Amino acid sequence: MRTAYKCRAYPDSEQAVLLGRTFGCVRLVWNRTLAERTRRHRCEGQATAYRETDAWLTGWKKTQELAFLSEVSSVPLQQALRHQHTAFANFFAKRARYPRFKSRNGRQTAHFTRSAFRMCDGELRLAKTSGPLAFVWTFDDVDLSSLAPTMVVVSRESDGRWYVTFAVETGDPEPVPRAGCEIGVDLGVKDFAVTSDGERIANPRHLDRKAAGLARYQRRMARCQKGSANRRKAKDKVARAHRKVRNARQDFLHKTTTRLVESADLIAIEDLNVGGMVRNRSLSRAISDCGWGEFRRQLEYKCERAGRTLVVIDRWCPSSKTCSACGHVLAELSLNTRAWTCPGCRARHDRDLNAAENILAAGRAAARGHIPGDACGAGVRRQGSSLPQLAVKQETPPARAGLPFL
Repeated sequence: MRTAYKCRAYPDSEQAVLLGRTFGCVRLVWNRTLAERTRRHRCEGQATAYRETDAWLTGWKKTQELAFLSEVSSVPLQQALRHQHTAFANFFAKRARYPRFKSRNGRQTAHFTRSAFRMCDGELRLAKTSGPLAFVWTFDDVDLSSLAPTMVVVSRESDGRWYVTFAVETGDPEPVPRAGCEIGVDLGVKDFAVTSDGERIANPRHLDRKAAGLARYQRRMARCQKGSANRRKAKDKVARAHRKVRNARQDFLHKTTTRLVESADLIAIEDLNVGGMVRNRSLSRAISDCGWGEFRRQLEYKCERAGRTLVVIDRWCPSSKTCSACGHVLAELSLNTRAWTCPGCRARHDRDLNAAENILAAGRAAARGHIPGDACGAGVRRQGSSLPQLAVKQETPPARAGLPFL
């Protein structure tokens, strides 16, 4: 299992200049390669292999115009080509969108493999640097002197902060003791999440709480002349405000996912189409502020480490419209209806709690390896030692057939 440790880095002036030049070379190689690949595909209809891009890089270094590429380590440049090749593979496999050009205003990164750095007695020395890179180690349970990273990533955020990330190969952790509990989680905007056992996790709305200050900093930046020192200072303030929102959101998601993984042996969630939902102009900002995609990503790797089971049910499952008591399915249920009465059994349902109970029922059936004919269907992602088969998606059941209530 690969584990990453991210720390604050404090390069000196000489190292900052060299790393800044490395970032620029990485960005130039990425953009030139992307432009050439796009041109070949559109004009000649030819695909580009990795070995061809590697030959391009070698040829660029021999030209007078791009001879400065030889002044930095070649490993980050080659890693940029590898990452672009992977990005195109994901695009053609329909797992990601088309690769985009890199900008100098965003986050800058450089990847160093084992041949481009040396780690000895807790000191990190990068290729073509004179001294060790200073960083702050904050993981007390890991011995820094015995750390043997396979890759080091140096990054600079848009607000000017430097970070270094160590990728380490570690053994599989021991599974945590069983909790004897199974929960379904329904995500929302009014409440961030509602679990099947009745718990409501409030939505902290981090961006809304910082919106006034962020808008003020953005207005100041808009009034500054482009290219001036004052605009650069105002831009740094905007970046710092965004960083605080991002860190607060990450802290909330980590605490929430860790508590859920520790408290349940099986966690069932919905396969939400977040990319499609943020196209709603009325709810895009609120949905993006929730961080549902990051919530699912953290649940996946934390369940894998803890030996828990994560079940992702089908996104077309009518969890909100199905009665968890008798299985009656409503024909329509508007978004502003927060509670409804089942016309079949007259049971009164809270919309979110009822959806969480239905998600748990579908997740239990899928995790057991069978989907009855009256289930709404599920896609299963099992984390742990054994991997069950994916549940087969079923057609929408009639109104009289309900979810399995185990």
